[in-house]
Amino acid sequence: MSSETNKLSIIASTAPEAQSALEELVRLYGNVPTEEADVIIALGGDGFMLQTLHDTINTGKSVYGMNCGSVGFLMNDYRAQKLHERVAESVENEFHPLKMTTENEDGSTSVALAINEVYLFRQSYQAAKLRVEIDGHVRLEELICDGLMIATPAGSTAYNLSAHGPILPLEAPLLAMTPVSAFRPRRWRGALLPNHVCVDIHILEPDKRPVNAVADNTEVKSVLKVRVAQSTEITARILSDPNHSWSDRILAEQFNN
Repeated sequence: MSSETNKLSIIASTAPEAQSALEELVRLYGNVPTEEADVIIALGGDGFMLQTLHDTINTGKSVYGMNCGSVGFLMNDYRAQKLHERVAESVENEFHPLKMTTENEDGSTSVALAINEVYLFRQSYQAAKLRVEIDGHVRLEELICDGLMIATPAGSTAYNLSAHGPILPLEAPLLAMTPVSAFRPRRWRGALLPNHVCVDIHILEPDKRPVNAVADNTEVKSVLKVRVAQSTEITARILSDPNHSWSDRILAEQFNN
């Protein structure tokens, strides 16, 4: 950011540590309503950061997060001193979320955005049975698994990593398609996709093997088909300290034990 006079709106999760930090920062810097702010200061963990990014998407406002939670991969370190200077020196990253469009068992359709990942998972004890098409071409005629996700570079270190998916550099024009407990094809471990493709996932035998779909924190039950594509007309903006950028964090994560 180029100016040290950015108007700041400071918000916090309900966690006691975040609420204590909110009181300290408001006492030091004051607070303006979100709609009047240039930058949103988000205090909490990664979940709160995702919620804030969703709330501010396409508003032109940038979000500067400080960790008052547990993991805090998306956050900068918490320090109360020189907040205006830190914001002014920060590096802005722009992200285009995934758009999930579902056709549902009750005949309805749903649309939701995902900054981290879209995830399909079995609703019952029966494994999911899916057919995967990419840009209209069938790539997997039948995938039997507990779940399947499509992760952005920003989300590649979240659930995707826990499911043994690849970590993607932030600048990579890629998406990670990662299965969860794939049974057939047993040796299929996922794929790297260009971020401009359109993915259609058809649920096979939906009465016997019902499937739910999630875009970040929005869940749709009993889906019949899910389409996933990057939404280039929608933008989220996040600020990182220059010595602790998202790119550096993702690179470092690949060398952690």
